[in-house]
Amino acid sequence: MKLVVDANIPASEACFAAFGEVVRLPGREITARHVKDADALVVRSVTRVNQALLAGSPVRFVGTCTIGTDHIDTAYLKAHEIAFSSAPGCNAEAVVDYVLASLLTLAERQGWSLARRCVGVVGVGNVGSRLLARLQGLGVKVLACDPPRAAQEGSAGFETLHTLISQCDVLCLHTPLVTEGPYRTHHLLGASAINALKPGSIVVNAGRGDCMDSDALAKRLTQQADLSAVLDVWENEPDIAPQLHALAELATPHVAGYSLDGKLRGSLMVHHALAEYLGRQSTLTLGDICPLPALGELTLQQAIPSEDALRLCMRAVYDPRRDHDRWTREMQSQAMGSAFDHCRADYPLRREFATLKVRLCENAGSLAPGLRAAGFHVLTET
Repeated sequence: MKLVVDANIPASEACFAAFGEVVRLPGREITARHVKDADALVVRSVTRVNQALLAGSPVRFVGTCTIGTDHIDTAYLKAHEIAFSSAPGCNAEAVVDYVLASLLTLAERQGWSLARRCVGVVGVGNVGSRLLARLQGLGVKVLACDPPRAAQEGSAGFETLHTLISQCDVLCLHTPLVTEGPYRTHHLLGASAINALKPGSIVVNAGRGDCMDSDALAKRLTQQADLSAVLDVWENEPDIAPQLHALAELATPHVAGYSLDGKLRGSLMVHHALAEYLGRQSTLTLGDICPLPALGELTLQQAIPSEDALRLCMRAVYDPRRDHDRWTREMQSQAMGSAFDHCRADYPLRREFATLKVRLCENAGSLAPGLRAAGFHVLTET
């Protein structure tokens, strides 16, 4: 059995070598020539899997180690009886880490408190539901918008997008990309919605780039300069608009979910799906392929302001400014698209908040609820 695997998928040998020959290639370079004699294809989001890629090939299984599937022509796979698996939720915790770290960075930079802001979460799926729960645990007022869930479950607990835009100080997009039908999300945040955002608002997009009208956002940021944008996903990736990159408070190259833990979960989920497809049993676990974190424990000996404690612990694990600065530097020596891809392909090791144990001495015990709500493993001393 021959498997073509995106070279940016970690633990690919541990997860797929048992099934046959593994050929690792950069995701954007995988073409029909490479899969003409392959039995399985395992990708991430940069590879378009469709008729042009697969027609005439012997590929009978396709897996994507990502939450999103808009890069996969699932209708074509179904019509040609090609098995398919994705990895829903694999990097959801990492995306929430990214959003919280970004908001606390802006709060420090701009002089406001997250606890006093109202946050709107648009799309309450794997990522949005986790973000909502963590924010509520931190005592933040949160409003949720998810029309498909509201239609299925009832409107209780859900608000309209108009309500979020009118009432929230922060708007976070976590919807899938849907291009047609009653719940279309392409340009969900279009010109009218962007122009209706309250002055001083913050918009965060760590979902899908095409869910926001980039031109309209750039126009508002340029002409009124009264919004702040945190953007991890973009229209026309990797060749995004340089103007919008320059206008964003934090601009990162689609890496919000790029924790090692999340990537390994994705690899493992597709591994188990392929094993099931082949009628084989596997006992491989995340513990078998995930190394110990470089920083396992941090001790706080004194109580400090809660948001300062959160920032201290978050930055011990991950600081989104690193990704913003690195991409900006790379753009100085190469084209936008090349810099985008290079930052993703050569991404530095990153772990999730949950991998850090925070030990609180007796004097710092009051910080425990907030740190737990943010996702850290808290140890208290008495």
